[in-house]
Amino acid sequence: MQRIRLRYTKRGRLRFTSHRDFQRAFERALRRAAVPMAYSAGFTPHPKVSYANAAPTGTGSEAEYLEIALTEARDPEALRALLDESLPRGLDLTDAVEAHTSSFADRLTASVWELRLDRVEPAVAKEAVDAFLAAGSVEVQRRTKSGMRAFDARAAVVRLELLDASEASRPSSPEGNLMADGPTEQPCAILRLVVRHVTPAVRPDDVLSGLRAVADLAPPVPAAVTRLAQGLFDEENGTVTDPLAPDREAVTAPPKADGAAAAAVQPGPA
Repeated sequence: MQRIRLRYTKRGRLRFTSHRDFQRAFERALRRAAVPMAYSAGFTPHPKVSYANAAPTGTGSEAEYLEIALTEARDPEALRALLDESLPRGLDLTDAVEAHTSSFADRLTASVWELRLDRVEPAVAKEAVDAFLAAGSVEVQRRTKSGMRAFDARAAVVRLELLDASEASRPSSPEGNLMADGPTEQPCAILRLVVRHVTPAVRPDDVLSGLRAVADLAPPVPAAVTRLAQGLFDEENGTVTDPLAPDREAVTAPPKADGAAAAAVQPGPA
């Protein structure tokens, strides 16, 4: 069995697709592309597809991940291109590698988000960000299946900063630039957020609720939110690394020399 890990996007209007909507679209793409999928056992077999940490409905993303299991070996890049042709524009497969490592989900420990706050003066947003970061904890509430739940949104935030317009990302999209949605002649504040994946999960909406709680920052229009990256958080430089890199390195790394093993058993001088 071969395992392929894929990176995909949710761009433009396709950010409003739910995770279940994407699952249906992706499984249709698998059938159209005649991918030799491995199936689960039981009375209702399903293709072996594992989804990792999907973004909330309504948010865009440049870094969603999934893994599929095949019964026949395929070239990852050729398979990616074939599947991409069968998906709607905006749900784009942008990367693929063969899985050579385990515990892929364990490498998704943090996300980088971009939040566009239309009709918010940058100076006002900066004051709110400073107040949020200065707080020891910021309690917010979110409705869950079991009712309202309160939790600290501050502890999971590694970095929160105001960007200049020139620093904002510009993801390509057939629907147009996601971060340019909404008014363009009005004031606009763009925030960059790095958040750890904790339990309960802290989402961009929770951070926006926290900004409202500490500084009464309430954007007059819904924020445009995009996940730019997710992966393992590097404690040394504060960045989020590419979770597919270990699989690429496993392919390109030279085989281990037997010299070390031979030296371990080579008898020393008499």
